[in-house]
Amino acid sequence: MENPFFKVFRSKINTAIALLIILLIIGVVGFRILTNYTWIDAVYMTVITITTVGFGEVNPLDDDSKIFTIFLILTSVIIVGYAIKVITEYILTKNNIEELKQKKMQKKIDALSNHVIICGYGRNGKQAAKKLLAHKRSFVVIEANKETVEKYQSALVPFIYGNANEDDILQRAGVERAKCLISALPSDSDNVFVVLSARQMNDKIRIISRASQETTYGKLKLAGANNVILPDKIGGDHMASLVVVPDLLEFIDNLSIVGESNINIEEIAVEQLYDTSKLKTIKDLDLRKKTGCNVIGYKNDNGKYLINPEAELKLAPNSKVIVLGRPEQIQKLNSLYNIEVK
Repeated sequence: MENPFFKVFRSKINTAIALLIILLIIGVVGFRILTNYTWIDAVYMTVITITTVGFGEVNPLDDDSKIFTIFLILTSVIIVGYAIKVITEYILTKNNIEELKQKKMQKKIDALSNHVIICGYGRNGKQAAKKLLAHKRSFVVIEANKETVEKYQSALVPFIYGNANEDDILQRAGVERAKCLISALPSDSDNVFVVLSARQMNDKIRIISRASQETTYGKLKLAGANNVILPDKIGGDHMASLVVVPDLLEFIDNLSIVGESNINIEEIAVEQLYDTSKLKTIKDLDLRKKTGCNVIGYKNDNGKYLINPEAELKLAPNSKVIVLGRPEQIQKLNSLYNIEVK
């Protein structure tokens, strides 16, 4: 939505332009009638009179023409002065408002920590932002296309205009404080460079990068990416799976989000569920009875996953459980254990 201040200025500019056009028409027609100048000479005399450049007359003027010229000069001083004033105010105000908006946005970004940085707001970047918004995760987008920034920037989607390949842009996005970086640039070489820079600036950050070519996979992993996504490969596998096991895949697609923002699958650190000084089992948690949620996965302290763990599995510190439930059951789980929604 356009700023109300800019709407007012735009209206004033349109008025000033209309007045200038009317003044030009009056001048041309007046000189044409009063002096019998050709149309070219009439336009020439009108322009040099309005702009007050001081060039000589095409032909000597009679008294009536001189009076008309005086009127034209006085009127043009007022109208041209008004037009210059309006245009100058518009430029200065627009620059000031844009600068204030950028400072306000940067202040908001500087306050973020453990956030996500999305590099590139193309198809993959937009999907990532949509998912993060649904999970209420804080993030900032780095985008090099100014039109894209102006079109999509909002209080919910903060942007930094610039090239993610540049270290100072990554620093403005808070890469040292960020928990994760998603590099979704269209060029594989740019993604490799971003991954290298981000890993050098924050050795603990989790980096997820897209790749167009399978040959880039190893380079991105070597550069420091924790995960490399090949959208074309995933898309092909997904379409083939819809042929082989359509109902199963449709069910899996609806696991993470129902509708717009209702989450029905979540991972939770065991420290949030109980005092890890005393070992417990999945059965001891009794999440099914307390919340209605089912434990469908377990990630141990070494990062290994176990699907559908046994009820007698002992929960070790620094591990996570993955639970599945309806949105209201997940909400009950979060409320019961005072788990902050991510």
